[in-house]
Amino acid sequence: MDCLQNFVLNRFFVRLVLAKIFLRFFFTVSRKNVIRGMHFQIPPKSQNKVICCISGKVLDVLFDLRKGSPTYLKSESIELAGNQPKMVFIPPGIAHGFLSLEDNSIMLYKVSQGYSRELDQGIHWNSFGFDWPINAPTTSERDKQLPPFSDLVTPFIYH
Repeated sequence: MDCLQNFVLNRFFVRLVLAKIFLRFFFTVSRKNVIRGMHFQIPPKSQNKVICCISGKVLDVLFDLRKGSPTYLKSESIELAGNQPKMVFIPPGIAHGFLSLEDNSIMLYKVSQGYSRELDQGIHWNSFGFDWPINAPTTSERDKQLPPFSDLVTPFIYH
């Protein structure tokens, strides 16, 4: 399937399915060598997310926090780029982050729950064993203060 067919199918999917269950859109813009993450929102307002890169390029990283999951405590990564349209679905209990590989990388998010400051959490980007391809990234003050994975008591159970 070429990118145009993939884009058309994704637009159809978004219009007919995702628009009915996902409540909020937002986006981030990042410079090259910025890491954002690893973020998640805990119950009772945990979020399904659909993400895509609409400009630039990122290394997108997922880490499974769901007890009982076949992929519990495993990470996965995928390169996303604005010129190669792909969407990634992220269920509740998956910590999410990314490394921006180009300046002005724009990530678009569609989430199923509104933002809750009290329930918004994360783990430090360099605390769960993922081999990031960078030694000294730029991170936000918030992300620098996130606790290590070893301090997390996960509230997520795989069903």
